[in-house]
Amino acid sequence: MAEKTVFKKILDGELPADVVYQDDWCMAFRDINPQAPVHILVIPRKEIPALRDAGEEDRELLGHLLLVANRVARQQRLDDYRVVINCGAEAGQTVWHLHLHVLGGRPMNWPPG
Repeated sequence: MAEKTVFKKILDGELPADVVYQDDWCMAFRDINPQAPVHILVIPRKEIPALRDAGEEDRELLGHLLLVANRVARQQRLDDYRVVINCGAEAGQTVWHLHLHVLGGRPMNWPPG
């Protein structure tokens, strides 16, 4: 059996998180290592290791995650913000549970990294 990710432990209540939103499909909480004044992670309750592992059956869930990202950005009073999904180690993914980063509160440069 694979070891639980830090996000699964948060979902299971084994680790604390500063939750800003949750529903039956997902949870959003503040990143413990923020890269911007506002840095919120949106994670699905369903364990999907990376975006490339999502299937056609996840269409509604993926759309919901984007809508929640928008909702928490508005909740944080962000007019301008960036939503990032890293897919794979070379893209910067370090936790193997699909997650969206909602970043804002400062100018965002391009290219990002």
